[in-house]
Amino acid sequence: MVFKSILDHLMRRPIQATETVAETLPAETETKKSNASKSSFAFYLHFFARDKPALVGLAIIGVFFAWALIEGIMQELAVVLNHPSYGWLLLPSNPFGLFGNLVSASPPSFAHFPNLIFGTNIEGESLFSRILYAAPHDAVAPVLIVSSAILIGMFFGTFAGYVGGWLDEVIMRATDAFLSLPGLILAIVLAILLGSNFTSLLYALIIVWWPTYTRFFRAQALTLREKGYVESSKLSGASTLRIVLRHIVPNSIDPVIAYMTLDIGTIILVYASLAFLGIGVGFNYPEWGADSSAGLNFFPADWWWAIIPGAVIAIVVIAFTLAGDRLQDLVSGRMNY
Repeated sequence: MVFKSILDHLMRRPIQATETVAETLPAETETKKSNASKSSFAFYLHFFARDKPALVGLAIIGVFFAWALIEGIMQELAVVLNHPSYGWLLLPSNPFGLFGNLVSASPPSFAHFPNLIFGTNIEGESLFSRILYAAPHDAVAPVLIVSSAILIGMFFGTFAGYVGGWLDEVIMRATDAFLSLPGLILAIVLAILLGSNFTSLLYALIIVWWPTYTRFFRAQALTLREKGYVESSKLSGASTLRIVLRHIVPNSIDPVIAYMTLDIGTIILVYASLAFLGIGVGFNYPEWGADSSAGLNFFPADWWWAIIPGAVIAIVVIAFTLAGDRLQDLVSGRMNY
């Protein structure tokens, strides 16, 4: 029930303060009826289309996640069937093997397109194939981290703000303790202590990330608990859990939406930075940050090895930033009552 309430809340359209019945002309009325007949998804697409950079960012995000999903399925299939070659079946070449007879770094070129479009590393492996192969990890990491942080923050922050008292004090002091430490340093320490592999890195970043969302949801709960509909629910005998799930949580989600989109880009950057330092990735496993780090040892002679993976990271992060900024416009429109 709570998820349905959240979904209904998210599908609301921005409220225009200037749209009143008295000021609406007949032609405008017909236009509004036409717009109302559009599906919600068409409305959101039109909303993004009015901001071309945001639309480009949304397209990049869509391609990024679509490819990550397809390639991730192929890699899982390779593990289940114990047939490693399925993992790069859709790639131009084997990301772990030599391309042709190349045994050294080769600059970007259109020869043997698209294998050499990003060049090769010192082992003769296609950077284009390695970047495509690494996409699932770079997509799964931010989604799992943000989702887990939101769920944890939603639980602790909402109850802390709504219930208050000693529970609020305990939870807030815990978040203060985590936020007082540099996030990247804390993530490095936790990842190393937990095993310095991909799973351990996910756990470390989740532990680092939940306090921010806890404060978001607490701030919303402090505002919403004084609203009339919450007071009415109390008078009707609704339990604290029901009030939190039916009223506080769905109406707290708005300011988190835009921040979440921006945050996914931040986590991609942090994850790549940790991989750049050699944390959370296996030996010679394709990863954008790790490949950029390996190429740095041969910079500037083999500049493409370090620059191109870094440029891919930057493009994806900027795409999330552009989309997040546009979502902020949507959120502010919805909250203008």
